[in-house]
Amino acid sequence: MEKVIRNGKVAVLVSGGFGAGWYSWNSSHKELLFHPKLVALVEVGKQSEITEEWLEKELGLSDIYCGGARDLDIQWLDEGTAFQIEEYDGSESLRTLDDLTLVA
Repeated sequence: MEKVIRNGKVAVLVSGGFGAGWYSWNSSHKELLFHPKLVALVEVGKQSEITEEWLEKELGLSDIYCGGARDLDIQWLDEGTAFQIEEYDGSESLRTLDDLTLVA
């Protein structure tokens, strides 16, 4: 799987807006979290260009819901950090294993 890695950190795409998630609505496509072409668009503020048609043409993916694309942001994690995407009312957040508190 292609990823953007800079200075030992991996770019992860997360949609924090309410209404529709990005990965949480397309969880069978892990590449949507990391793909360099998507990261490049988000870095220059062109999230609005991420459409179903663009994904099919540029990444060969179909049946992707893009409602959360407009709110995509990049979060940088150390390489090898385990994480999960949590969603509430369409708003996604990234949680690492270090963030989780174990209750005995």
